[in-house]
Amino acid sequence: MIRVRLLQAGLFLSALVAARILLGDASVSFPRPKLLSETGLYVDLPKQQIAPANFSYSPQYPLWSDGAAKQRWFYLPDSEKIDASDPNNWKYPVGTKFWKEFSFGARVETRLIEKVAPDRWEYATYVWRENGSDAELAPDRGLRNHAEIANGIRHDIPGVYDCKACHEGTGRDIVLGFNALQLSPVRDSLAPHAEPLLPNMITLTDLVNSGILINQPESAFDSPPVIRAATPRARASLGYLWSNCGGCHNAHDPLASVGMVLKLPLDTMFANRAVDLPTVIGHPSKYSIPGLPDGESYRVLPGDTTRSSLVYRMRSRNPVRQMPPLGTKIADEEAIHLISDWILTDLVREVSDKK
Repeated sequence: MIRVRLLQAGLFLSALVAARILLGDASVSFPRPKLLSETGLYVDLPKQQIAPANFSYSPQYPLWSDGAAKQRWFYLPDSEKIDASDPNNWKYPVGTKFWKEFSFGARVETRLIEKVAPDRWEYATYVWRENGSDAELAPDRGLRNHAEIANGIRHDIPGVYDCKACHEGTGRDIVLGFNALQLSPVRDSLAPHAEPLLPNMITLTDLVNSGILINQPESAFDSPPVIRAATPRARASLGYLWSNCGGCHNAHDPLASVGMVLKLPLDTMFANRAVDLPTVIGHPSKYSIPGLPDGESYRVLPGDTTRSSLVYRMRSRNPVRQMPPLGTKIADEEAIHLISDWILTDLVREVSDKK
């Protein structure tokens, strides 16, 4: 029985490794600058002055990254537009760049993705020098255990494979955290690790009014994008799962065979009815929680977090059990508390109301 559970626990990681292999050679043929100062992010790096052509933004449901403080910017070539005709898959012009800076007290790394051809993006990570004078291009394989982020826990600088494992694949949005929901001017006050929306940060409204975002469906202008949920806590929970888990757990990714869909189409998320997760709530789990009899584990069981594998795997940092499987070494306690309260309280009410 233990052997079976270990095999189940490793299914996701095995699929992830296979996906990395299918993505092909991680070597980079497109030349990448050796220094962050050469990528176009800064006009004056010593003064930390961002180039005026780069826009700052902040997603309302940020990805958990072990408590890192982040800053984000994007760049579009002159006169180019973002095509939003498919609200779930915005199309960016060649030359688009996105940067994300990670700090753990001090700046540790800045990641860059750049669209270099109609069907190709390149990835680079720049590691900050201790004196902060610049950041240097990391090796393609990344740097393991580069910086201490907590007692005995060290942060990994991702390699090219790591970037592709999260950003590429059928059904995945290459540019994560940049869409109508994440940029909505109506922010979720209960979102875990919510970041302040500063005056210099661009929103969905700004993109539309400036003409940068084009071909948005007419229905998108009816009201600012907000997840339709039964309660404020349900809204925050669904937003967190959509952002932090839905990149892999959707209906189109190679992992769709798992049958656990946490990223619903945006028109469904914004519809005038409470969002439901039929493949998750009350659904038996293919992963058996250690210590429970067979058949007693559910993906999410209203009223019971001990039999909800979602909570168990969010809490675990065992490499073959944890979710997400990479990019984090510290459990997200704020999100675990939110999701647990949603399961124990809000979902119980929803089930009762449906009877």
